[in-house]
Amino acid sequence: MTDDTPANDEQDLSIEQHLAEARAEIVALTGERDAERDRALRMAAEAENSRRRLERDKADAVQYAATGFARDMLSVADNFARALESLPADEAFAGLRGGIEATQRELLGVFERHGIKRVAAIGMPLDPNVHQAMVEVPSDAEAGTIVSEMQAGWQYKDRLLRPALVAVAKASEGAAA
Repeated sequence: MTDDTPANDEQDLSIEQHLAEARAEIVALTGERDAERDRALRMAAEAENSRRRLERDKADAVQYAATGFARDMLSVADNFARALESLPADEAFAGLRGGIEATQRELLGVFERHGIKRVAAIGMPLDPNVHQAMVEVPSDAEAGTIVSEMQAGWQYKDRLLRPALVAVAKASEGAAA
């Protein structure tokens, strides 16, 4: 006698159905597990990126905390330069001139000690990252060379506080033809 009776066939079919259902459930649960693992890894990576970004922002805030103050002090340096330019060459103003020059030297020394440097301009080629061309003027200098400075440019460490306002040599009429 064989086990090919209808009851055994139903029992085998039922076991196969249960196995197929169990396999499908295992595949579904494995997919869910993988998706959750991926989600957890992404969240951990995002948290790490946020931590690094905050550390970098904090370091920048500490390093460049005086930027606003430095930018405000530039007008003081400009006013000292204007005061010296406006004083007559008369000997009667020699004491005043000496006092303003000494104060200006002290201010520039403080700037240097704290990483505030003047942007080089006259005689340099125009660099749009640190110079702002205000006018083009005819000159014997090579085209694109800075020939005069209207306002000094300044940098604080590696950041530009203010671009230098400059006049640039333009190509001569003979060179354009």
